[in-house]
Amino acid sequence: MIVPEIASGAAPELAGLRAACDVAIRRIASSGARSLLVLGSDSSTIDYVSPTRGSFSPWGLPDGDPRTPLPLSLSVGAWLVNRALGQNHTYRMATVAADEPADGCVRFGRRLGDDGDPWALLVMGDGSACRGIQAPGYDDPRAKPYDEMVARALATADLDALLGLDPVLSAELMVAGRAPWQVLAAAAAGGRWRATLEYDDAPYGVAYFVATWERV
Repeated sequence: MIVPEIASGAAPELAGLRAACDVAIRRIASSGARSLLVLGSDSSTIDYVSPTRGSFSPWGLPDGDPRTPLPLSLSVGAWLVNRALGQNHTYRMATVAADEPADGCVRFGRRLGDDGDPWALLVMGDGSACRGIQAPGYDDPRAKPYDEMVARALATADLDALLGLDPVLSAELMVAGRAPWQVLAAAAAGGRWRATLEYDDAPYGVAYFVATWERV
């Protein structure tokens, strides 16, 4: 939905979300980080070796090689970086398995946190997809409280709240961000962070958040 050419008539309703993403990514670019990792979720945990090419061909947009598409989370992440910073900005990409247990996410995140060079992490992942009868997962009364808790955690850099997300409940609510958020929380452990929540809404029944964490 965030890519206008795919969203079609719904594109104007996501303009605020795209603008918030632009703000967040430009803030990353101005942070002084020497490297950027775009992290999403998929069926398995993979480090992608450059060069790679995202494609939205499976969603009807003939924009790349449909034989070797990146996972959707990374294709959207690459699209957002290119939109905000231009085609020449370099970054690494990786996925964490959507069903990775919390302790596996912690191990992944701690490896990132041990990197000595200043680095930045762009974490891709939706909240619940069960916010109302038009949602992909239909309506689930547990979805809004779950999303409100995630929004608070992202707005305050509450690492414990993110690490405590229940994988089973997250899967039932069709949450794509649980594992990447837990990697983020583990990578951020030991730091002091100034958090800003730029966007929090659920257009078409899917929760989207845009937040930035800056080291202080």
